[in-house]
Amino acid sequence: MQKFSPETLFIGQQLVFLPECASTNTEAHELLYKNGATDGCAIVAGAQTGGRGQRGNTWDVEPDKNITLSVILKPTFLEAQQQFSLNVAVSLAVLDLLRAHLPSGACLKWPNDLYCHNRKVGGILIENSISGRFLQHSVVGIGLNVNQVTFAHPKASSLALLTGKQFPLPKVTDQLLENLERRYLALRSGAAEAQKREYLQYLFRYQEWHPFEVRGRVVLGQITGVDAAGRLAVLIEQKLEFFQFQEIKFVIED
Repeated sequence: MQKFSPETLFIGQQLVFLPECASTNTEAHELLYKNGATDGCAIVAGAQTGGRGQRGNTWDVEPDKNITLSVILKPTFLEAQQQFSLNVAVSLAVLDLLRAHLPSGACLKWPNDLYCHNRKVGGILIENSISGRFLQHSVVGIGLNVNQVTFAHPKASSLALLTGKQFPLPKVTDQLLENLERRYLALRSGAAEAQKREYLQYLFRYQEWHPFEVRGRVVLGQITGVDAAGRLAVLIEQKLEFFQFQEIKFVIED
């Protein structure tokens, strides 16, 4: 069994390691249902056979070569309309890890992907439960390609491919949990606007002209920002339009 020892106050202090599971997010929901999880509980899998991503995509990776985990948070300080600020904080936490290990090129692809030089190295899936006006709990799923060097998808990459090195997974996992706690506590202390500005600074294709697929056709657009609801703001044919997750696709060139 892998040994984890994140230097945190609460995130990862309750940690469940599973050699294999279908989805760490599913396991996290089971723990919540059984009332068996504290705030900050982390579920880490050596192998994940049915990980979920945006648009119903799967996140399947080689066993014991990558980070696949979920963290249970209770962000009751956030109103439902502010929930994208949690995505921002989590995205920055993963970006902090990438920037610490990669020479250059790490960025955030809206809404929840981590990219480096047009290649996907990680993804985030956050599932929120809302009670009244406020978030009740959140399951934060993170997948990060670390030591895997062969992928079925041509636009996938990893830390190992980008650096030519192998990484100790427990140590990198500890670093990720530490980053997550730091960014989350900053959000709780009122750093949402500052984090949003930083998010835009590292946003993939921000303020650049690129092709997008919208309503079945390819158009040229410029990302101008992300609104409070998490919709992507894109300038298309001199008109500013706002898109939900499933309404626009990036056309990624090689």
